[in-house]
Amino acid sequence: QVQLVESGGGLVQAGGSLRLSCAASGRTFSSYAMGWFRQAPGKEREFVAGIGRSGSTLVADSVKGRFTISRDNAKNTVYLQMNSLKAEDTAVYYCAADPRTLLRLGNESPYWGQGTQVTVSS
Repeated sequence: QVQLVESGGGLVQAGGSLRLSCAASGRTFSSYAMGWFRQAPGKEREFVAGIGRSGSTLVADSVKGRFTISRDNAKNTVYLQMNSLKAEDTAVYYCAADPRTLLRLGNESPYWGQGTQVTVSS
């Protein structure tokens, strides 16, 4: 069982930056692929970025060049650094953990956090 707690969301002006954190419980954090997803009002949840056990990463085209995902296995934490934020980045951001591979991260991933709100004002 893995419990995930996101933090770092808030209100920021367009062009600004935020860093989200997701702290995971358990001793096997390093064995999970970790990902960030987001859901805007009236829209489906979408993949933002993921990082595998080996540190390999995937980033959605919509945020490529602006968002960076990283992990610190010693701290059981995954981060999402968000720069050059746009109004369309406004959403609830969720952290997910999956014991399978990075490419399997998705809505069927078994562990999810409660989400943290990110609001970008234009």
